[in-house]
Amino acid sequence: MTHRRDFLAVGLAGAGLLVLPSFARSKPRSKPLKILVMGGTGFLGPHFVEAARKAGHTLTLFNRGKTNPERFAGADYRDVEQLHGDRKTDMKALEGERRWDAVLDTSAYLPADVTRAAKLLGPRVGQYLLVSTISVYAKTDTPNQDETAPLAQLADPTVTEVTGETYGGLKALCERAAEAELPGRTTVVRPGLIVGPGDTTDRFTYWPARADRGGEILAPGSAKDPTQFIDVRDLAAFLLRTLEQRSFGIYNADAPAGKLSMGEVLGVCQQVAGAMKAPKSTLTWVPAAFLEAQKVSPWQDMPIWIPASGDYAGFGRISSAKAQAAGLTYRPLRETVRDTLAYWRGLPAERRAKPKAGLSAAREAEVLAAWHAQAKQTAG
Repeated sequence: MTHRRDFLAVGLAGAGLLVLPSFARSKPRSKPLKILVMGGTGFLGPHFVEAARKAGHTLTLFNRGKTNPERFAGADYRDVEQLHGDRKTDMKALEGERRWDAVLDTSAYLPADVTRAAKLLGPRVGQYLLVSTISVYAKTDTPNQDETAPLAQLADPTVTEVTGETYGGLKALCERAAEAELPGRTTVVRPGLIVGPGDTTDRFTYWPARADRGGEILAPGSAKDPTQFIDVRDLAAFLLRTLEQRSFGIYNADAPAGKLSMGEVLGVCQQVAGAMKAPKSTLTWVPAAFLEAQKVSPWQDMPIWIPASGDYAGFGRISSAKAQAAGLTYRPLRETVRDTLAYWRGLPAERRAKPKAGLSAAREAEVLAAWHAQAKQTAG
């Protein structure tokens, strides 16, 4: 059985009691922005930086210089200022009188980190955009819940260890900390699972990569089971839009509720892989009860899938209507799958030999054999 802590541990995020302005928007900014990015060199950051550069904005990145330090090096990126420090221990590079129109915080996990940054920058920035997560919600048992749904709470709000059990609560406290320091100037975006080229977790990537291997694919549950995720480039574009439009408040940034099914996702993976000269593949749908008996876990063993029942009756159906009304748009699923598979194929062979999510080929074959044996016995 999947527990909420297991779901959080592999990576959405969230929690706490929080009240932010439900929605506010002032006049759009008509000139290029000066944007400070806390982080900026991981997965989401580079996509945001490229989108902002293309739109003519000026970027300053503040980070430790340890993750992908070469990402924005060289003559092509002379327009991207890079400041190094540590938001926990050394923020001297951000001291002084410099001003930015907006801050994008992609790297906050502890409320103290947000308080520290917001207190230092608050007098010199117009908008603080915090990337949070839909895992801030206390429950996922109700379809179509929106930004007003109750948030998770920590038994000990002073905890500083980020685990599967504390991650959500800490992220919600990060939201509260931002609004406390910059009341009325905070935007919180809560994405679901972020997918696409550059993702190092392999959660969504498992499926395009699995289709690329061909053969019989173990497909979990039912083709009608809902799922949700957002392409990193669509998320980056929405983040930029909230800054350009001066949109404040809270937004769930995820696929439209209930519109994506596992059947559609896996079918597109097959089609794209086939068009990219992968061996032919077939899908074998195996019921959730059998997978549970085989100790095949939702989400980690079978990425992007959790049976939408019980405590997870709302899985795959979080409302993103508010973000859509504020300008969130989506590229075709086929494009996300194609570019993710191209990224996967471009990784070194030794990296592709050790995926970080999903079943191993041997374990998948074992479960499929057990399923076929049971089906044969039942038929006979």
